Amino acid sequence: MLLFLDVDGTLLPFGGPGPYPEHTPPCPGAPLAHPLLGRVDPALGPRLAGLGCALVWATTWMEDANACLSPWLGLPPLPLVDWPDGEGGPPGLHWKTRPLIEWAGGRPFVWVDDEIGEADRRWVAEHCAAPALLHRVDHRTGLTDADFGVLERWVSGRAGSAAR
Repeated sequence: MLLFLDVDGTLLPFGGPGPYPEHTPPCPGAPLAHPLLGRVDPALGPRLAGLGCALVWATTWMEDANACLSPWLGLPPLPLVDWPDGEGGPPGLHWKTRPLIEWAGGRPFVWVDDEIGEADRRWVAEHCAAPALLHRVDHRTGLTDADFGVLERWVSGRAGSAAR
């Protein structure tokens, strides 16, 4: 099973009313490779790896995700979704939706992002035969314990294979 992982608003919270927690580098004295990296909780890496999914970066960070985030999270370099240029879709459909379905190639997947909407869920339900969970994260907090609860239940099969 694949897990497509966004960065901004998913691992890196933004847009909230108060100050963000600042996490220390997993290796003491390691410099921040990105000015906002301290907002990303390094404990998310082991939790994501523990889901037992094949993790895939689904972000505009592209190679910077492997250069900055993978080491910060204690993850190996991950595959990247290569976004096509200028492919539109139906009104309201997120620009990532179609490329992610194509990248999955019929395999079950989870997509974790802060911009997933109902149009994406409908499109996936109509165009993807494989089980898929499209999980929207609150951009102000990023991934939380409650989000991991949803992901763990779905991945373990307790949520049913028809969840969108």
